[in-house]
Amino acid sequence: MVRIRQIRAKSILSRSKVYEYTLNPYVGCEHGCVYCYARFMKRFTGHREGWGGFVDVKINAPELLAAEIRRKKVGRVWMSGVCDPYQPVEETYGLTRRCLEILLGNGWPVTVQTKSPLVLRDLDLLKGSETVEVGFTITTADERIREIFEPGAPAVEERLRALSRLRSEGVETFVMIAPLLPGAGDLVQRLKGRVEYVLIDRMNYHYADRVYRRHALEWAMGDAFFRGTAERLKRAFQKEGIPCQVLF
Repeated sequence: MVRIRQIRAKSILSRSKVYEYTLNPYVGCEHGCVYCYARFMKRFTGHREGWGGFVDVKINAPELLAAEIRRKKVGRVWMSGVCDPYQPVEETYGLTRRCLEILLGNGWPVTVQTKSPLVLRDLDLLKGSETVEVGFTITTADERIREIFEPGAPAVEERLRALSRLRSEGVETFVMIAPLLPGAGDLVQRLKGRVEYVLIDRMNYHYADRVYRRHALEWAMGDAFFRGTAERLKRAFQKEGIPCQVLF
């Protein structure tokens, strides 16, 4: 059972090292991915639940955003940096949609990053904008590996179908293979015709070390695996005409 709590935030647009801003409508994430670098936030929220067992809903996010964009310089907004903006709780609260309406309605560029096909609910907003792109995080093509590392996230096939639909509606799409997990090699053929570009990263594996060992995947924890696999994937994507960047 996920504990859902409503809170009122003091601000909503934060400076980011990736884009100009990041916007997180929620604290915590129901997907509960074992490798997630955002787990560090648990230290500052007072939650005793495990990662994936709580979500704080910033119920005043849209009103904060409407006020902040009036006094801040326009810049690209990343939705989201430390939560999935389309995790299941979004279906109830709709904060991501309301924030998208405000940003896109005022001409702000947006990069959406998610693992959820719930993003298709907002196609009416996304396909009407030339300043938005939607990225799916897909770490492996192996569903068994996905279940180990991303227990609460949608299946890989669901993400691929959502990418196809977005692309068919004229929405710019990309995939971030991050973290790079065993089974990622089969993504090359499955992403053909679905994305404009691909990013590959290793992120922070500290939280997932014990999971690797429990499932006898230690061979996939070292530099040789990450660098070798990433370079092979990059060459394979480029051979298919898909731009690919390795971020580590």
